[in-house]
Amino acid sequence: MADLDRVRHWAQALIALHLDPSWTFAFDNAKKRAGLCNFTLKRITVSRYLASRYDDDETHQILLHEVAHALAGPRAAHGPKWQLIARTLGYDGKRTHDGEIADELAPWVGTCPAGHAHFRYRKPTRAFACGLCGRGYRQENVITWAHREITAATRRRAAASAGR
Repeated sequence: MADLDRVRHWAQALIALHLDPSWTFAFDNAKKRAGLCNFTLKRITVSRYLASRYDDDETHQILLHEVAHALAGPRAAHGPKWQLIARTLGYDGKRTHDGEIADELAPWVGTCPAGHAHFRYRKPTRAFACGLCGRGYRQENVITWAHREITAATRRRAAASAGR
């Protein structure tokens, strides 16, 4: 698990090394997205919840990914220009994270007939089938959704574990 003070130090060092001084770094409260490059605010953010779950290498890769976005510009997306810059920085080539999400903060919890748990941050508006039970939509793999209340205490515990 990455130490958040160390992540802040790495981010500030990468920004100082590669970007102009108007760029800043902050942690955000994202539950599924690992990082963000905000061109309007000239700010790179990383999810405090997810950074605390990932190891140092994964978190460093998130920072490199976002710095590459800042260098490539808002129109580059994940295209050739961004890819070249990202590789030059030492980025390993993944476009998105495939690690954990902050599922304890998801207000919608689903269960398939086989017992697999699924989490959503927005109310599901249509039927979903469990992708772990089989490919494609199959009625026998439909997920049943239940709403749970996310209390202030739950949010505080998640934030505290993010600060470890």
